[in-house]
Amino acid sequence: MKLTKIFSMIIILSGLIFSGCDEFGDYFYDDRPPSPPRGVYTVTGDNRIDIFWDENPEGDVAGYNVYYSYSYNGKYTLIGSTYKTSFIDYGAKNGTTYYYAVTAYDYNNNESDLSKDVIYDTPRPEGFNQAIFDYKRSPGNSGYNFSRYLVVPYNSETADIFFENYNGTYYINVWEDTDIQDMGTTKDIWDISYAPLTGWVPLKPNENVKYVEAKVGRTYVIWTWDNHYAKIRIKNIVNDRMVFDWAYQLVEGNRELKRKVNENTRNVSEKVIKNF
Repeated sequence: MKLTKIFSMIIILSGLIFSGCDEFGDYFYDDRPPSPPRGVYTVTGDNRIDIFWDENPEGDVAGYNVYYSYSYNGKYTLIGSTYKTSFIDYGAKNGTTYYYAVTAYDYNNNESDLSKDVIYDTPRPEGFNQAIFDYKRSPGNSGYNFSRYLVVPYNSETADIFFENYNGTYYINVWEDTDIQDMGTTKDIWDISYAPLTGWVPLKPNENVKYVEAKVGRTYVIWTWDNHYAKIRIKNIVNDRMVFDWAYQLVEGNRELKRKVNENTRNVSEKVIKNF
C-alpha cells in the first residue's frame, strides 16, 4: 500500500515536471535583428526636420531609433526613439545640414543596421502673413529682404522683391541681378519642394527690373543676387498691399525649400525621446 502511494506520487510529480517543460518549451529567444528600415525621407522645416520611413515587415518590431550625422559616412548619434514610423528632430538648426538614418529594434532588443538611404536635409526659416505695399504709394515699406526678415524700401540695395500696383494689375518685381519664377497655384507655402533649375523670367530689353503678375494663391520662387533661394505664397492683395508667406534657405546655393508632405502624414504625432 505504501509502495503504491509512493509510485503514484512519482507519476504525479513526473507529470508536473513534463507539463512544466511543455509550458516553457515553446519559448524561443530571438537573437536575429530586424531588417534596416526603408523608404526614409525628410521634410524641411524651420528649426526642425520631419523624418518618415516605411513600416518594417517583421511582426516583432517594438520600435525605431533615429540617428543623425554631419556627413553620410560620419559618426551617427542617437537623437530619439519612437514606436511610430515618423520622428521630428526639434534640435535641428537652420542653415545646418544633417544626415539621418533609422534602425528597427525588436522585443528582445535586437537592433538592425542603419538604414541605407542617403538622406540629408537643411532646415531654413519661414514666416507668415508678411505685408508689403505698392512702391509708388509707400516706397519705404514696399520691399522685402529675406536674409534679414525685414521690410525695406524698394530701392534699397538689400531689397530682394518689391510690390507694384500698376493700374489695377499687381506685380512682384525683382532687380536685374535677381531671378523670379511663377510656380503656379498651390495649397500652401510648403507645396513647392525645391527651387527650379530653369524657367526664370528673362530681363526685357532696356529694363532693369524683372517682374511677374502677382496672384492670390500662387507661389513664386526667387533666386537672390547673392545665390540664395526663397519662395513666397500670396495670401491676399488689397489695393496697395500684398500679404504673403515665405521661406528662405540660409545655405548659399542650396535649393531645398521644403519637401511636400503626404496628407496622411502631415499631422502625425509621435512619441519623442530626446537625448541631447
